[in-house]
This record gives sequence, structure tokens and C-alpha cells, in this order.
Amino acid sequence: MDVYEESLRIHELHRGKLEVRSLLRVDSPRNLSLAYTPGVARPCEVIGEDVSKAWSLTMKGRTVAVVSDGSAILGLGDLGPEAALPVMEGKAVLFKEFGGIDAFPIVLDARDPDAIVETVKRIAPTFGGINLEDISAPRCFEIEDRLQDIGIPVLHDDQHGTAIVCLAAVQNALRVVGKALVGSRVVISGAGAAGRAIARLLSCADGGDRCIPVGEVLVCDSRGIIGPHRDDLDPVKAQLLEHTNRRHLRGTLKDAMQGADVFIGVSRSRLIDRRDVASMAKDAIVLAMANPEPEILPDEALAGGAAVVGTGRSDFPNQVNNVLAFPGLFRGALEVGATRFTPGMKFAAIDAIAGCVVEPGPKRILPPAFDRSVAFVVGDAVARAAHADGVARIPLKD
Repeated sequence: MDVYEESLRIHELHRGKLEVRSLLRVDSPRNLSLAYTPGVARPCEVIGEDVSKAWSLTMKGRTVAVVSDGSAILGLGDLGPEAALPVMEGKAVLFKEFGGIDAFPIVLDARDPDAIVETVKRIAPTFGGINLEDISAPRCFEIEDRLQDIGIPVLHDDQHGTAIVCLAAVQNALRVVGKALVGSRVVISGAGAAGRAIARLLSCADGGDRCIPVGEVLVCDSRGIIGPHRDDLDPVKAQLLEHTNRRHLRGTLKDAMQGADVFIGVSRSRLIDRRDVASMAKDAIVLAMANPEPEILPDEALAGGAAVVGTGRSDFPNQVNNVLAFPGLFRGALEVGATRFTPGMKFAAIDAIAGCVVEPGPKRILPPAFDRSVAFVVGDAVARAAHADGVARIPLKD
């Protein structure tokens, strides 16, 4: 049975992947009075006097909402909110398994950014953080930006989770080949949510004391290099020009790849071939992350002369997987009651993920996706960065 049919069978067998479990046994009148009325009145009074106590007296301090409108589900597109539920349930499972965080899938029957923003604001008191997921661009950018001041951290994982793990992979891959971020030339294929976030982090557009900008960043879409010569750019792509393609280069993706040190693919399958890789600089790095099939298969990239190759898949070495980022990001933020994610917290996560591989090699630039220590290493780094950036409510624990 292939993975698709087996997954369908399992979902039908269990009616999904999540359930709610009580932390208290309600097996006596006394325990009933402790879990509910009359005993529950006391924590209600305490929170009424000091709302910050909700972080320690309720699930708020360990709980994240995974919110989607179903408009950009995996590589499947707009299938609607109900069809997004299996993905959001799966994300909640990963939060629990890898970060010890309780996450609730919430799918919204809405497309208007105003409606989504207003809904998230109204449910925010229940949660310690909001993970936005599978919301189509460019609406995802506006929605995330407008939710940054609601008092809890909000992150669109398709953007920032992908970018954080990708940059950790780039850091270690450059160590393998003996190159530095400064002076490296990076080509990104794909100008959607992930491509934009990767470009911003690589070029330090998001700021942060830990940021080291690369030498040059070129972003390509289906029409080629994004530059000031283009008259077809939407506002999001036009904004990329503030920190990419400073030499105003023109041409196709294949033109952009000539002499590049790093290729990052967040676009579509079978887009480049070994000749394109051969045109890159010596000891090239290829991170082809399109799913379910990458922009170029690893064997072909290696045949073209690539020194390090990564994909988004688990059946090849160097899987660039968001599960290395989001559980630790939110764990660190929840531990200190962070009010938002800062650039410093993102760069701390990048360094922490990269640091989990002591001696990177061509086939090991990232820790394995199943290394459950990663979320706690990342969480510690993110919590400390939150304090350094002044967005933490709760003191650091030892």
C-alpha cells in the first residue's frame, strides 16, 4: 500500500489524528469540585485581578493555534478549510511530538484578510502563540504583518520556518565547502512566501544583530530574474528589489545560476538540469526543496558537480524540514511569554539548528528530523534572544 492510500486509511480509522485528554482525573466529588465548580472560581478570580496569571494557571502558556483558510494547502492549492484540516491536525501532532506543545487546528471559512485578522484577534486570549499555515500569497504577508501587535507571537511558518531551516542548511553547507556567507552569491527560484522570507533573511532586510548578509541575492520567478527592468511586478515582488539584485541583472533562471555559489529552490519540480548546476561556481550548493519532486534530483545535481545537495524530502540526505524550526521557535517563545517573534529570535534559531551538527559533511548539513533534542536547543536559544530583545514577560528558567 502506498503512503497516500495508507494515510487515507489511517485518517478514516481514527477519524483524524487528534484527541483532547484531561490532565485531571474526575473520579470523585472532590476532584469534580477541583476541576470545575466550585473550586475553579478561585483561579478565575486570580486571573480577573491579573490577566498575566493566565499564562501559569491555564493552558494558554503551552498552547498554540494552527490557523489556516485552506487557500494554499501543501502543493495542492486552494481546496477550502475542511480540506486543510488533515494538514493542520498533522502540524498539531508535530508540535506535541517534537516540542511538547499543545496545538489546536483552526480552519476559517474566510478569504478576506480583514475577516481573518479580526477572527485571530478574537481567539487570541486562549493561546500563547499563533501559527499561520497554508494561506496563499500575497494575503499571507498582510495578515501576518497586521497581527504582530496582538500581544502574543504570530508566525507564518510557510515563510519563516522554511527560511530558518534553509539558512541553517546554507550555513553548514558553506562550512563544508570552505566558503563564507559574506561574498557568496545566492540564487532563489520562487518568489512566493518561502522565497521572499529566505531572501529577506539572507540580505538582512529583517535586521538583527546576528545577521551576516551574503554577497548577492537574486530571486527568480517564472519569467526570470526579478529586477527593476520588469514592468509586471506585484507590490510584494517589487519590494524584493530593495534588498536583492543590486546590479540590476536581467535574464532567465539559467542565466542567474551562472557562477552562483548557492541555488535555493522553492518553486516547482524538474526546473533545472545538470548543465545548469555545472554552470555554477566550483563546489556549488544545491537546495532543491520543491515538493513532492525537487527542482532537480540529487543524483543529477551531483552529476553536474554540486558539492552539497539537499531537498525537502525524507528519502534523500539533507532534508530541509520545517519540523527542525517551528516546535523550538514556539517552545522558546512560550517559555518566556514572548509578545512577538523578533529578527533576533529567528537568527538565534538559525544558529541553534546549525550548531546541532558539530561536524557537517556533504550528506549531513542538518540534524535529522527525528532528533527530538533540537526543539529544546532551539527553544533555549529563542528564549534567551527574546529576553535580549525585550519581548519576554517571564524570567528565564535554569
